[in-house]
Amino acid sequence: MDLKKINAPINTTTIDKNLVDAPTNNIYEAISVIAKRATQINSEIKKELLEKLDEFATYNDSLDEVFENKEQIEVSKFYEKLPKPHSLAVQEWLDDKIYYRDTSESSEA
Repeated sequence: MDLKKINAPINTTTIDKNLVDAPTNNIYEAISVIAKRATQINSEIKKELLEKLDEFATYNDSLDEVFENKEQIEVSKFYEKLPKPHSLAVQEWLDDKIYYRDTSESSEA
């Protein structure tokens, strides 16, 4: 996932309800799909962050010295400035980047 290319708002914004529930015609179903995608995005971001921070890990049991690593601080600041996962998921939903399929409808031949 390329987080730099997604232009989701960092701050809270108001979104038209009709735009959110247009693909499903049910606001609760749309929110459920968005919430599941936000959970996926959150786990992807967390995994990516932990991999990057693991590069800077020092395995020292001594509590006497605490090292400040400027690269580690920069990585942390980058991830702090990113939009929240739910904001990214809503933006993907509005841009039709989330695949949605209604499984309750049975297809009869």
